[in-house]
Amino acid sequence: MATGLVWHERTMWHDTGSGAAELPSGGWIEPHAHFENPATKRRLKNLLDATGLTEQLTVLRPRPATVEEICRVHERAYVERVAVLSAGHGGDMGDEAIVGNGSYEIALLAAGGVIRAVDATLDGVVENAYALVRPPGHHALSDRGMGFCLFGNVAVAVRHAQVERGVGRVAVVDWDVHHGNGTQAAFWDDPSVLAISLHQDGCYPQGSGAREERGSGRGEGATLNVPLPAGSGRGAYLAALDQVVVPALERFRPELIVIACGLDAGGFDPLGRMQLSAAAFGEMTARLLDAAARLCGGRLVAAHEGGYSADHVPFCGLAVIEALSGLDAGVDDPFAYVDGQGGQELQPHQRDAVEAAARLVEGVPA
Repeated sequence: MATGLVWHERTMWHDTGSGAAELPSGGWIEPHAHFENPATKRRLKNLLDATGLTEQLTVLRPRPATVEEICRVHERAYVERVAVLSAGHGGDMGDEAIVGNGSYEIALLAAGGVIRAVDATLDGVVENAYALVRPPGHHALSDRGMGFCLFGNVAVAVRHAQVERGVGRVAVVDWDVHHGNGTQAAFWDDPSVLAISLHQDGCYPQGSGAREERGSGRGEGATLNVPLPAGSGRGAYLAALDQVVVPALERFRPELIVIACGLDAGGFDPLGRMQLSAAAFGEMTARLLDAAARLCGGRLVAAHEGGYSADHVPFCGLAVIEALSGLDAGVDDPFAYVDGQGGQELQPHQRDAVEAAARLVEGVPA
């Protein structure tokens, strides 16, 4: 069975407007491209096409998520506000969550794309899948957008798997450089979803993603945060996978694993200060593939989240998809020299952070 690739050009038409980085144009800010623009994702798809890898994958056409599916995670009043803004001239849903004209329908398609990847994997149409969708989702809260995110794509797909497909336990592994606060909030008191986030400590949202945030009530222990110091590279991330993430998955024993696959921990990303190479992302994916094979019949879905280096992201995404599919696109990564930069080995202060998170694994629901 092939690896699935969810893709639809329409998702690239989500319009965040002009700005400088994530700031709107105006005053002394000359209009330029917003960080969350189509370039990174479209260039990844172009690289897949140019190498011939796309035709070796199973391309899955997404369908829009229904309002009912979205409202398993979000308040209906919030969903309706997004729809109203989208039908007009757009606007800001708060904290850097931009709605452009038509963004509502596109955001439904993005969430539905992750659902499509989950369904295809559960049905055995593909062995695993990568949903290359936009806008991202892991910051979106039940009642407001946040951090470029409108709807919680991964959270919506997880609830679909549980409600419609009868899946019991699901694990989410979020390695976006920013804390997956929206996904965490969606499952805060739910012991059936293990929400793991590896992220740069204190990056975004500020004050979010501490190790002490572990869920509440029956869900206590099913939230697991691994905040890593700025400057972490291959050594720190692989140590976190080996000592925290994989042992937590083994204890939890999920029936499905979903990766919130942000690529902004790459060494060239403007919104993070980490040092991962494309090859490191491939190694991380391989570790989760191995865990999925042992724990849940290989059922693994990756959903694209952040990643803002239009130059580096295509190679990072390619490495993830090569690992998922077992295929080799025959591409020499022109940015591989990041692996030779100082600090890639696990540093003492990074080891301390990993070991502190590892001590929380025994609290994960078994």
